[in-house]
Amino acid sequence: MQAATAAARVAAVTQLDAVRRSAPKRRAELDAARDAALADARARWEREGAKLTAALSGLAEAAAPGTAGSPWAQWRPGMKPDQQAGLAPGLLRIGTLSHAAERTVPALVPLLDTAHLAVSGDATGTADGLIGAVLLRALASVPPGAVRISVYDPGQLGGALAGLAPLSPAGLISFLGPGGLAPLLDDLAEQIRRINENVLGGVYLSVAELAAETGRRPEPWRVAVLLADPNGAELTRAERAQLDRVARTGVAAGVHLISRGIELTGDGVETITVRSDGTARTSLTGELPVRLDPAPAQPLLTGVCRALAEQATAGPPPVPFAALLPDEIWQQSSADALRAPIGEGTDGRLVELVLGDDPPHALIGGPSGSGKTNLLYCWLAALATRYSPGELSLYLLDFKEGVSFARFAPGTRDPSWLPHVRLVGVNVNSDREFGLALLRHLAEELKRRAAAAKQHEAAKLAELRAEDPAGNWPRIVAVIDEFQVLLGARDAVTTEAVDLLEDLARRGRSQGIHLVLASQDVSGIEALWGRSGLVAQFTLRIALPKARRILSDVNLAAELIPRCHAVVNADSGVPAANTIVRLPDAGDRATWVGLQEQLWSARPEGGEPPRLFDGDARPLFPLLPPPPAPELPASVGAVALLGETIDVTGRPATLRLNRAPGRNLAVLGTRADEACAVLLAAGHALGSQHAPGTARFSVLCLDSDAATAAKSLHAALSARHRCDWHTAETVTALLADLAAECAEPGSPAGAAAPQGSPATAGGSVPHSGAGAQGDGRVQGAGGRDQVHYVFGFAMDAVAGRLAAKPGPGLPSGHEHLRTVLARGPERRTHLLCWWRTVARLRDDLGGPGARFDAIGAWVALDVHGPELAALYPQPGGPAWHPRTGRALHFDRAVQHKAQIIIPYEVAP
Repeated sequence: MQAATAAARVAAVTQLDAVRRSAPKRRAELDAARDAALADARARWEREGAKLTAALSGLAEAAAPGTAGSPWAQWRPGMKPDQQAGLAPGLLRIGTLSHAAERTVPALVPLLDTAHLAVSGDATGTADGLIGAVLLRALASVPPGAVRISVYDPGQLGGALAGLAPLSPAGLISFLGPGGLAPLLDDLAEQIRRINENVLGGVYLSVAELAAETGRRPEPWRVAVLLADPNGAELTRAERAQLDRVARTGVAAGVHLISRGIELTGDGVETITVRSDGTARTSLTGELPVRLDPAPAQPLLTGVCRALAEQATAGPPPVPFAALLPDEIWQQSSADALRAPIGEGTDGRLVELVLGDDPPHALIGGPSGSGKTNLLYCWLAALATRYSPGELSLYLLDFKEGVSFARFAPGTRDPSWLPHVRLVGVNVNSDREFGLALLRHLAEELKRRAAAAKQHEAAKLAELRAEDPAGNWPRIVAVIDEFQVLLGARDAVTTEAVDLLEDLARRGRSQGIHLVLASQDVSGIEALWGRSGLVAQFTLRIALPKARRILSDVNLAAELIPRCHAVVNADSGVPAANTIVRLPDAGDRATWVGLQEQLWSARPEGGEPPRLFDGDARPLFPLLPPPPAPELPASVGAVALLGETIDVTGRPATLRLNRAPGRNLAVLGTRADEACAVLLAAGHALGSQHAPGTARFSVLCLDSDAATAAKSLHAALSARHRCDWHTAETVTALLADLAAECAEPGSPAGAAAPQGSPATAGGSVPHSGAGAQGDGRVQGAGGRDQVHYVFGFAMDAVAGRLAAKPGPGLPSGHEHLRTVLARGPERRTHLLCWWRTVARLRDDLGGPGARFDAIGAWVALDVHGPELAALYPQPGGPAWHPRTGRALHFDRAVQHKAQIIIPYEVAP
């Protein structure tokens, strides 16, 4: 027994020794296993933590994109806002969440469209810096002007958030001191009531829902910052009740509160408790500590606020010009009306202008530089792309010195034109008659349409088009820019223009004729504003910044809008009908060229380019048709072209030269180049109407001022006809021969020219036509009945020669001239001559008592109206004041009053 015990003891000791010997190794193994397990757990924690951090960071970036969640180091002064769709960022950054020293994620709080913020804690300066940072992020995360801030600061009178003061000039922030809390809360409550009633209207639960549904935000966010009174003053019962109402109902209306030291109650309040060590706890993050971001540097804060204020003052960027254009051109019908957008309204939608039965006509006003031309470009582009040339015809007239509409007609740089345009008038400031001609043309078109409507028993254009679908009945829009020039004088032009305007404005609406009158300032146009019935027809009013008297007298909206904006009012300017429109930039020529080429390429086959009238350009002599095969009948006579009339069609001023008495022409005035241009045009036209050898011409060059023109006419006529050249030395003999042919038998003027006269002395220059006589006499081929045209350049230059008598009892050159003028047309001899003054013409015709019956037509240049009294059927002469590049034409056989013409530019 004792031995067994001893053996057991020895075995136990041996086992103990073995355990003691293996204990360190085992301990090491266990320690290694423990360390490996801990390392694996730590690695798993790191991996999961990294995944969680990445996920949280991604969520934070999505919830607070761009400026809402980026650190201050990534900000810069002058930066543009991130959002443009009127939607708020979900959350705003205030700092970072620290769950380990080396891993952080942004700490975010809600505000716009989500919650109110209640900031508390003993670190007042840190709390105010936090509030300023939250406001700055909110401001920079939405379009400029979309957040309006009110700061109630009874302690520092706004100094707590003074860094936001640069927002004040743009009206984005206001500061209130003691006594300002109650009015502020009352105003917020009123805004909430108005938004619920007028904006949401029971259709939407919140402004945020409306913005998400429509893509626009009709109301700004309103943020009221309430800082506690440092003296510990409590809110009154009324203030507390109003504050609770705003806190309870404000978020849905976009009204938010940020308080420091003032308790906010309700479910939509997020709390932030600030600590003195720069950390905070929020109701959103729970027990996780938040390391607050430092307040933004003062230069950054003021710089961003200043930039935001400037952008808010300038307004949002305009809708691009392309937004006015449809996806496909020419898809709309103008049967009922013309509808086209010109820009973007305050709600983000395009604003259309309508011309139809109501409103029928438009009045546009704006001082120089206000964007009137740009507005017209926008309107014309939108119209021309929606309506085909068969649906819309445009007449464009610009009275100011410029070429705003010239791009719509073919030019040297661009041969294309806007296919809808029928007429373009530019630089018309001195040609009021052209504006009158346009109104006359529209009046004739109105008469034509009214007759067709009566025939088809149609009361308006839509009915006429339905009854006569094969007819050509587009709507007509006539744009007259600076129309006040047309009505600027108290004369016959103004009187007739106002009468035509009134008739077109009153009756044009039913026949699809619409007037658009534009002006820099209409305050002094008595002729227009004296006709209340006329002005009342222009119910569509468009006022650009600082426009006067376009809207009603009590409507001052045009005084308040900035550049690139317009007030559109379709109710004669009453304030309640105002719509503010921001206009895109439509003036870029490259953009217009591309658009016009697209429309031009799609034009209907056979489309004619528009008539271009440029008041600063001389019209070119027209291309004439080939002459008829037989000679013109004497009873009909050829037609001389004298210049271009000032009318819509640009027809030539004509003079028919037949056997009727007085078929001669006198050109009167001292402007040699224009006088020569009239004679050149007449000569070229007459020469082209006769077959070779069927007419005779004589060119009298009597003054060096006319030598170039006379020689060019002689050369052109000599190529096809007999054309004699005469100078001062041979003119008397020529007139004597002409008088001999024209005079009745037995009269003194019919006597033969005496021997030794210039006509028989070989003093003339031989002509180059067929059948020429060496002495230049006129009785050559063709016989007595051959028509003979005599062009006298500066007839008054040889007055002395013509006054002299060649011998006792013989007629003078003046007497021969009178005989030819009086008797020549019936013998088929016509004089077309230039005298520098009416007095010299009178002298050549017999002196003070001379009759002008032999001058059946005349063209006056720099001759005043009263000087033409003897040549005019109305007492006192025509109402004519000379203008450079213009002439007055009168033909008593076909006209009852004189007309203004423009001498042609005739190529030599």
